[in-house]
Amino acid sequence: MSMLYMLLGTLIALGVLVTFHEFGHFWVARRCGVKVLRFSVGFGSPLLRWHDRQGTEFVIAAIPLGGYVKMLDEREGDVAPELLGQSFNRKTVRQRIAIVAAGPLANFLLALLFFWAVAMLGSQQVRPVIGAVQVGSLAEQAGLREGQEIVAVNGQATPGWSAVNLQLIRRLGENGVLHIAVREPGSSVDSPRQVMLDNWLRGADEPDPISSLGIRPWRPALAPVLAHLDPKGPAAAAGLLVGDRLLALNGQPLDEWQQFVDKLRELPGQSVDLLLERQGERLEKTLVLGVRGEGEARVGYLGSGVQGVAWPQEMLREVRFGPLEAIAEGARRTWDMSLLTLDSLKKMLFGELSVKNLSGPITIAKVAGASAESGLGDFLTFLAYLSISLGVLNLLPIPVLDGGHLLFYLVEWVRGRPLSERVQGWGMQIGISLVVGVMLLALVNDLSRL
Repeated sequence: MSMLYMLLGTLIALGVLVTFHEFGHFWVARRCGVKVLRFSVGFGSPLLRWHDRQGTEFVIAAIPLGGYVKMLDEREGDVAPELLGQSFNRKTVRQRIAIVAAGPLANFLLALLFFWAVAMLGSQQVRPVIGAVQVGSLAEQAGLREGQEIVAVNGQATPGWSAVNLQLIRRLGENGVLHIAVREPGSSVDSPRQVMLDNWLRGADEPDPISSLGIRPWRPALAPVLAHLDPKGPAAAAGLLVGDRLLALNGQPLDEWQQFVDKLRELPGQSVDLLLERQGERLEKTLVLGVRGEGEARVGYLGSGVQGVAWPQEMLREVRFGPLEAIAEGARRTWDMSLLTLDSLKKMLFGELSVKNLSGPITIAKVAGASAESGLGDFLTFLAYLSISLGVLNLLPIPVLDGGHLLFYLVEWVRGRPLSERVQGWGMQIGISLVVGVMLLALVNDLSRL
């Protein structure tokens, strides 16, 4: 079933985002009087094709990894004299800029629409109440304590842990003061706290901002009784069974599942001794933990899980907006995510954020499937994030991307004449090399995550 969700989620995501992006180019080109020869979703052999009354060929092709809008252009072939006025290259610089910019702008509008729908649908979020604070951590130094609720980070309200995480991600690799507002149990007064950052998680391969501060979110207590096993994990290999109750790890008693998880995460690849109870009988098992992550992000892995329990209603919060409020919320989230995407790219360029955080088609497919399986709200949120990424990346001033074409046209606007074909050719070659290099890096990251 998960594979089906991944396949359908990926096809829907790519189909919707690519179609909307290319429709932006198409719609503005038509309004500027440019003749559109072909509107293609996908590359390769056409699976379906038809023509409209203006002679445009619409194509759905076999490889759904992009699309394009082909316009009448003298640079790409002979144009009949009576059609010269409909040629793209005959249009003013402003018209060409509008046509090229319309694709990325369509992606931002689509993201706003998705966020608006998500805000209308509403979501149930877990209140960001601190469950534990690590001794000696940044959180403890700032005066954060168990039971406090994080109500704002850097002045931004945090109704749930996802909002906390998002605000912390903005500060990766940075120095300075992180402002956190907390509320004591039973109080309605917000208290400010300051966390001092010093190249915080700079270059980390798989940063975990919340745990890196030394914070463990509050969770319902779970008994350390195994309910799930990874067939290829260390637990199954050592003979552990569903129903086993874990009593001790390396001689240290275990009362709660999260306590066990925290301890074993600190022991990647190490041999551990487990004391467990099975059908009233105590057994001892020795096994070698697996490893997840790389570098400083390496953690121990057992390959087991427990049965979840219901959350207390007082720890949950329903977040929902009316139709007009949802527009403002959608615009805010679109703007915030666009800035975050640009800031992350800048940090990767300057080494503040590891390039291993780049994701390619494999990760996109996995997240598409997981979000589709999780529910409509999560899938729409994923589509909004992906649409923003597509819009931002296409606006980068790299030749072969929309942003590269915009750069050429802006230079032409300032100079009063276009750059020479030779200079534009060099730019295209550099752009292709950069894009291919980034795509290969993202693919390598995807494969390493597998």
